[in-house]
Amino acid sequence: MKNTIVINTGDQIEVLSNGRYKSTWHRVLATPDGNRRSIASFYNPSLKATIAPAPELVEKYNEEINQTYPKFLFGDYMSVYAEQKFLPKEPRFQSVRAV
Repeated sequence: MKNTIVINTGDQIEVLSNGRYKSTWHRVLATPDGNRRSIASFYNPSLKATIAPAPELVEKYNEEINQTYPKFLFGDYMSVYAEQKFLPKEPRFQSVRAV
């Protein structure tokens, strides 16, 4: 769409929101005239940071308290991601060692 900004959220946001916001694979569809501006920015926490669904969101947005994603260290997740980045993301969340 002309004059729009697209923001792809990462897997950390999917986990923090307990699945309310889904991360996406980055895909580009070039325009017929070939014009496109792209700025890639990545913000990651410390490799020692604990990532887990925010308790307030788990309780607020689910009728039952249902934590869909495990609590894990970001560095553990990045190790799994490096090996599986072109595979479906759901198994990655199951592959990390729960904290």
